[in-house]
Amino acid sequence: MNNRRAGRSILLTSGLAIGLAVVAIPLYWVLVAATHSSQEIFDSPPPLLPGGDLLTNLNTLQNEAHFGRVVLNSLGIAGVYTLLAGTVCTLAGYGFATYRFRGREILFGALMLGLIVPAQITLVPLFRTMAELHWLNTYQAVVLPNLALPFGIFLMRQSMAGLPKELLDSGRIDGCGELRLFLRVALPPMRPALAALAIFLFLYQWNDFVWPLIVLRSDTAFTIPVALASLQGLDETDYGAILAGTAIAAVPMAVVFLALQRHFVSGLLAGAVKE
Repeated sequence: MNNRRAGRSILLTSGLAIGLAVVAIPLYWVLVAATHSSQEIFDSPPPLLPGGDLLTNLNTLQNEAHFGRVVLNSLGIAGVYTLLAGTVCTLAGYGFATYRFRGREILFGALMLGLIVPAQITLVPLFRTMAELHWLNTYQAVVLPNLALPFGIFLMRQSMAGLPKELLDSGRIDGCGELRLFLRVALPPMRPALAALAIFLFLYQWNDFVWPLIVLRSDTAFTIPVALASLQGLDETDYGAILAGTAIAAVPMAVVFLALQRHFVSGLLAGAVKE
């Protein structure tokens, strides 16, 4: 028995070490490459230690892509989107989980069809809508179209399905209004699910490339993915600057995940098991 446990422990440790290497080695190389010029990056063998071109790459980012402004754009857009989309998804999930109304299951099923519809299908009608509203090259055109995200609504609906109905009914009997009932009774137990939703929404918007590329026209309005793509030229591409920008772009994602990771797994599993 002890030998079996030792063998399982060794296998588990080896698997974790391999997984860590698979994740850490590419990340380390991006950080190293961000300090080298494009010519040095393509040397054989490739550089494995930091170089001295980090400031040059950062200056290139700022001069050619207005990267300081771009980072602020991405932070603002992702932050506002997370707040608004989180509110919409939480309210919709609460409604589907706690209210009984005619056609509820049909409406929820239609909403879930959005999970299998390719996003590319909606690009043309969305673009025409933004053009008719004169919202092209504005931040609301990036933020507003995807507030009711089907996965976010599904996550919150499944999480709130476990709320005791007696708790909600007792609040109504005590004279608690529906909005206050939602804020004071339903939301506090949902902190793990809200943390998981916030991480997902922030990363979804932070990494979004196609839609901002379509609706944003000015280089001072770009988000990070669009700005980095604009550095790719037909004749020459400064990969050192691009990788430096990529390394910078990974920092907010890591901060958000580390700040909320304690609730992340439990939030994703909320509602998955019913007693």
